Amino acid sequence: MTGSTLPRGSRARRRTALIAVVAAAGLTLAACGGGDDMDGMDHGGGKKSASASAAPGGADADAAPGAFNDADVMFAQMMIPHHEQALEMSALADGRAQDAEIKTLAAEISAAQDPEIQKMKSWLKAWGKPESAEMDHGSGHGSGGSSSGTDSSGNSGGGMAGMMSGKDLEKLKAAQGKAFDRAFAQLMIDHHRGAVDMAEDERKNGRNATAKKLAEDVVATQSTEIERLEKILGRL
Repeated sequence: MTGSTLPRGSRARRRTALIAVVAAAGLTLAACGGGDDMDGMDHGGGKKSASASAAPGGADADAAPGAFNDADVMFAQMMIPHHEQALEMSALADGRAQDAEIKTLAAEISAAQDPEIQKMKSWLKAWGKPESAEMDHGSGHGSGGSSSGTDSSGNSGGGMAGMMSGKDLEKLKAAQGKAFDRAFAQLMIDHHRGAVDMAEDERKNGRNATAKKLAEDVVATQSTEIERLEKILGRL
């Protein structure tokens, strides 16, 4: 045995201590790595869950949680085509309107009402209801089935308040300049008044808090726009 050679028992103890140190280090690294992996899974899972709840098109974000009743359903089913006709009217301002304020207001109407349409569609989907209802002969407003708002004779369709007739729409399409501005202002005033009436009905008879909040917004926004349109009409 040389001077540097340890007794067999000492070598065994040293080997055992070394193994213990290596094992402890391995456990420490695994714990650190495992924590990172778990954090990554938690955060990743959270992000995935949030993404799923917001997609597609923010459907869940636009949902109307809580109880609802027939008035809520009818409000959405009628207001969707009502808003769609307002978008159709506003789109006609491009290339036809002359008044700068009419152009601005048409753009504002489009920007406000298109997202509201998507919200109401998401409600109906979540509620398991169709986007349009069959004609309800007992309803004061009728169905929300036609986005054009016209019947076979070209009159205001579905009984929905403020909806343009087919003839009104054709006249608006044919108008230019100041003639268009006047027709647009008057037709949109009538259209908005109809929307306000429907929204007031929802405020009184609806049950769903989210739907009633939108009804309040419709009343506030469109009442203000009616005042603006009346002032425009007064100076044209």
